[in-house]
Amino acid sequence: MHSGGTMRRILMLVLATGLTGCNLVAPPVLPPELPPVATPEPPQEPVVSPPSRASQDLAIYYRRLQNDLLTQGLLRGDGGGPDTPFTDTQLARNFVRIALFNEYSDDSDFQRPQATISKLRRWTGPIRMSVEFGDTVPLAQRDADLASVSAYAARLSRATGVPIEITDRDPNFHVLFLGEDDRRAYGDRLREIVPNISNATVRSFVNLPRDQLCFVIGTFVPGQSSYSKAVAMIRAEHPNLMRSACIHEELAQGMGLANDSPNARPSIFNDDEEFALLTNHDTLLLRMLYDPRLQTGMEPAVAAPIARVIAREYLAAGAS
Repeated sequence: MHSGGTMRRILMLVLATGLTGCNLVAPPVLPPELPPVATPEPPQEPVVSPPSRASQDLAIYYRRLQNDLLTQGLLRGDGGGPDTPFTDTQLARNFVRIALFNEYSDDSDFQRPQATISKLRRWTGPIRMSVEFGDTVPLAQRDADLASVSAYAARLSRATGVPIEITDRDPNFHVLFLGEDDRRAYGDRLREIVPNISNATVRSFVNLPRDQLCFVIGTFVPGQSSYSKAVAMIRAEHPNLMRSACIHEELAQGMGLANDSPNARPSIFNDDEEFALLTNHDTLLLRMLYDPRLQTGMEPAVAAPIARVIAREYLAAGAS
C-alpha cells in the first residue's frame, strides 16, 4: 500500500511536469494567406484570314509580272554601275524634276499622273514610323516586311539626317501592307489616320486598279511645306522583290522626292522599272533634299541653282 502510493505520486509528478513542459512551447504562427498569383495570359497570335479568290488571282498576276521584268533584265538591285554614269548636271536636273514637282495633283485619284510644280517639301521633325498589316497577310511575311522596313528606315535616316523610329506610339508615317480584301475595307481606318483626307482619295485607295502597285500620301500643315503625316500602301500580294521595290520607292517618296522622271538613271524614280532598290544616284538626291543650304518651302527658281552647286560638290568629293 505504501509503495503503491509513492508510485502514484511519482506518476502524478511526471504528468504534471509533462503538462508544464507543454505550456512552455509557443504554438506555431502561420503566415497570412497570400492571394493567388495571377498567371499572365500568353500574347494572342495575330489574326490571319484566308485571302479571297480575287486576292489569290492578283498574287498570280504579280508573280508573273515580276518574272517577266526579271527576264528583261529589269528590277536591278545593284545600285547602278559603270553602265549608268551620270554627271553633276544630270543629278541637279533630276533633283529639280523629282523633288520640286509632284507626280499627282493634290486630292488626285492616283489613276492619272499629272506632274505639278511644287515648293521644296520635306520633314522638319522626327519621324515615328509604324508598320501595319492587314488580316490576310501571312505571319512569316509580316516578320520579313517589318525587318525590311526597319532596315530601310535606318538607311533613310542616315542619308537625310532625319531621326526615324519604328514605333506604334503616336506615329506620323504609316506603312501599310494590305491584301486586296484588307484594302477594300480600309476606308474608315484611313479617315482615322488622315482626318482631312478627301473622299476622292479614299475612293481611289479602296478601288485601286491592279496596275497601281503601291503609293504614298503626304499631308501638310495648311500654308506650310513640311510634312505632318504620310501613309504608304503596299500590296501584300506582291512577291518578295516587288514588295521590297515598293518599300524603297514609296518610303523615299514619302521623304519628299515626290515625282518620277523618265530621264533619271540610275534611279527608282523612273517608271521603266529598271531598278528595284534605291541607287547611289537616289541616295544623293535624298542628301541634297535635306542639305541645310536648301530650305523647306523654297520655290524651284530659288532652289535649282543651289541644287546645282550641291550636286557639283557631292560628285567632286566622290559622295555616294
